[in-house]
Amino acid sequence: MLTDISVKIDNLFLKNPIMPASGCFGYGREFSELYSLSELGAIVVKSISPNPKKGNETPRIAETPSGMLNAIGLQNPGIEHVDKELSFLKKFNTPVICNVAADTFDGYLKVASALDKRDDVHALEINISCPNVACGGMSFGTDPDLVYNLTKSIVDICNKPVIMKLTPNVTDIVSIAKAAEEGGANALSLINTLLGMKIDINTGKPLLANKTGGLSGPAIRPVAIRMVYQVYDAVDIPIIGMGGVSSVDDVIEMAYAGASAVAIGAYQFVDPYICINIIEELPKRILELGHKSWTDLVGYAHR
Repeated sequence: MLTDISVKIDNLFLKNPIMPASGCFGYGREFSELYSLSELGAIVVKSISPNPKKGNETPRIAETPSGMLNAIGLQNPGIEHVDKELSFLKKFNTPVICNVAADTFDGYLKVASALDKRDDVHALEINISCPNVACGGMSFGTDPDLVYNLTKSIVDICNKPVIMKLTPNVTDIVSIAKAAEEGGANALSLINTLLGMKIDINTGKPLLANKTGGLSGPAIRPVAIRMVYQVYDAVDIPIIGMGGVSSVDDVIEMAYAGASAVAIGAYQFVDPYICINIIEELPKRILELGHKSWTDLVGYAHR
């Protein structure tokens, strides 16, 4: 008997629940040389901003115990120059989710509106970990009112599903998730990276040129599981879980916590075939655990 691992995220049909996390997959070109991107549940591209961004100064990557710090700085060609990258993905039979980043309301609306008009883009993932320059650099995603207003502003001008990507660098993730849902979000992605730092003991200075960076990798998975579990109880929209996933059992743990789909980020730098391997292993593992389909797993820890 074939195990059904398909899932719907709003009006998106995913043949399986596995996708790369934004920022760890580029625009898919390099990975398409290793396997067909049509095998993925969805393709999530790196952040697209209103204008080109060259990113932060180097060094901007640092290895840590069970993870890594990155301060890439959302390097990308900008909305006016991303056509070539997105057009390349048309050849694959997989939904494309574009990550949107900006440091002003108008910037988010500009990028979201432009992407919403493209037939090769199927959903928008809004990165609200960005600094809001109008509020002294405070992240959009740390204030429920900002989250509600930004979500509603984007939903009001877009026809495609809007997925709000939440930062874990908050005291109460539930209030942020509920604000996004109340603003009209169709789904949530969580978690983004945790803020961290590494100091070079030889120089006594921060190792990253940016001083701080986003911590990802297996070290953050327990935090991600906890937040997905809490948010699942508080909202009625689907959750795309991520944060430290590196095995098929990690994926199942995310589903048990409440994730309808799972994104894999930093571990792709360890094993670029990790998404494909998990997709192959998932049906058998679901049956071994006594379940019949992927959807049977979602929220299982709450029953």
